[in-house]
Amino acid sequence: MSRSSALRNYVLSRLLLAPLMLLTITTLVFLLLRATPGDPVDAILGARAPDEVKEAMRTRLGLNDPLWLQYVNYLGSLLRLDLGTSLTTQGQPVWQIIQQHFPATVELTVCSMVVSALVGIAIGSLAASRPNSPLDAGGRLFGILTYAVPMYWFGMLLQLLFAVQLRWFPIGTRFPLAATPPPRITGLYLFDSLLEGNLGHFFTTIYYLTLPSLTLGILLSGVFERIVRVNLKQTLRSDYVEAARARGVPEVRIVTAHALKNAMIPVITVLGLMVASLLGGAILTEVTFSWPGLANRLYQAIEFRDYPVVQGIMVFFGVIVAIASILIDIFNAWVDPRIRY
Repeated sequence: MSRSSALRNYVLSRLLLAPLMLLTITTLVFLLLRATPGDPVDAILGARAPDEVKEAMRTRLGLNDPLWLQYVNYLGSLLRLDLGTSLTTQGQPVWQIIQQHFPATVELTVCSMVVSALVGIAIGSLAASRPNSPLDAGGRLFGILTYAVPMYWFGMLLQLLFAVQLRWFPIGTRFPLAATPPPRITGLYLFDSLLEGNLGHFFTTIYYLTLPSLTLGILLSGVFERIVRVNLKQTLRSDYVEAARARGVPEVRIVTAHALKNAMIPVITVLGLMVASLLGGAILTEVTFSWPGLANRLYQAIEFRDYPVVQGIMVFFGVIVAIASILIDIFNAWVDPRIRY
């Protein structure tokens, strides 16, 4: 079988498995939400509401139906691409909530990915180029610390240092509360401010993005650092690298122009996994910095037992992770001709 045919069959198999993965996610979220203590009716009406009013609302929302019937009804809605309506925001469609909050999460995750890649690749390259040196030990320590430090703790530490003590950055939110944000075109303030032609809005957006992006990006950069350091060390022991050294090629050029390119191939694969990590880390980061993104909205929905919103956002995130994983596999196979499926 040719390489292109094998890749095509692999992509088709992944596409066929994606609905099964989404069904598994949907089922687990559905069951876990209903197994946790708490009642969405209490969140809507309050714990002191009359019992007859609560019972009437449970009946209207379908919460008194048997569990299997609720599940079947929800799957039927998913097949119609209907994610339902929120229980706590007066029937607001879940799709509308996603459209409203997802651009803020995209902006945060993309900026965090840039920070993560730049910091991780830089530290990993420095550590690998000086094996068994203080730089190498520092790189290993950096990878361990970024993996072990809780994200919410690191975010609050940056807030206390740079926002409270030094007052260099705002403590949270996406844009000044007293100012009017850029007109909504894409929902991404960086793009919308450029389309508006307002550089003041553009730099204000970057200003408010800095601390959340550093929090999420630095803690996830350890993944890049470990992979780059390990693979670059192996690459620097290759025959063609020794040949370049014998020809008198400077060590900096060997690392940047020769070895780093081959060492970056596994990093491309990790990018697919990083999407899931970024979305998971975005929840803690957005809550810490009061960032009005979809992950923060998911946290609020979990707190108020808003079943349709939680299920809809989790399915949406699952689709994103599945698509990103497939695209990364295709790109990885295109970059590295040695890969076979």
